[in-house]
Amino acid sequence: METKNATELTEFILTGLTHQPEWQIPLFLLFLMIYLITIMGNLGLIALIYNDPHLHIPMYLFLGSLAFVDAWVSSTVTPKMLVNFLGKSRMISLSECMVQFFSFVISVTTECFLLSTMAFDRYVAICKPLLYSVIMTNRLCMRLLVLSFLGGLIHSIIHTGLLLRVTFCNSNIIHHFYCDIMPLIKISCTDPSINVLMVFIFSGSIQVFTILIVLISYTLILFTILKKKSIQGIRKAFSTCGAHLLSVSLYYGPLLFMYVHPGSEQADDQDMIDSLFYTVIIPFLNPIIYSLRNKKVIDSLTKVLKRYS
Repeated sequence: METKNATELTEFILTGLTHQPEWQIPLFLLFLMIYLITIMGNLGLIALIYNDPHLHIPMYLFLGSLAFVDAWVSSTVTPKMLVNFLGKSRMISLSECMVQFFSFVISVTTECFLLSTMAFDRYVAICKPLLYSVIMTNRLCMRLLVLSFLGGLIHSIIHTGLLLRVTFCNSNIIHHFYCDIMPLIKISCTDPSINVLMVFIFSGSIQVFTILIVLISYTLILFTILKKKSIQGIRKAFSTCGAHLLSVSLYYGPLLFMYVHPGSEQADDQDMIDSLFYTVIIPFLNPIIYSLRNKKVIDSLTKVLKRYS
């Protein structure tokens, strides 16, 4: 039931990661460094894939798309957080908040679909190597990419549209470092039951669906690897899949904890730590994970460094 005769709020205050003044500058410098490395790492990986013809295959097409999405989600969240570390006012308008949330949901959801697509690609490459070029055609790859981004867009439109019906009059303080749906729901004066239900249904379904694809793909890959008698073949398979499996494991943990159980009573600090992990830390780690564990990427990077040295 909506509260009548209450002033609707159009500006909010983001509390950020800390209230202690002495931590503002150190945290600003830390996250500025992380953000710059994230952007350079992901855009550098995209440039490397684009300029090396040997990397123009589906696996690296998906990896380049993942790097783009990582740079996107980091740029959606981190700049505002950096400004708030140094600024006296931590205000954010309702329209700016909705835009940030809209962009955040697209990027995070798209990453879920991309990770499952990459798992399917590895399944075809390892389990059906002779049919790989027949199955993973350019047309199929482009369709999978378009569907990944389209899925992110539709998911974002649903949640942002439902969030626009919510009014805020209880408090203008958002206990977070960016605009996310659960902190916003907590300060709404409109019944948010439908929003919570949609988060559980859509976010839960997307995560379960994509995780199932990953689990099924890697289960089949594992069976195929165990059948191999060649030690070199086993090592190659593990080196190819290891980076992706590590990235998936790091990414889905916090997401499942945050959104599949929206009704659980968690401390605001724990919410922010979980969010920090998949909006800042994972985009920072992914280029490192995929570069250090991928021989073709290392070889391509070595050629570039030799060319300009």
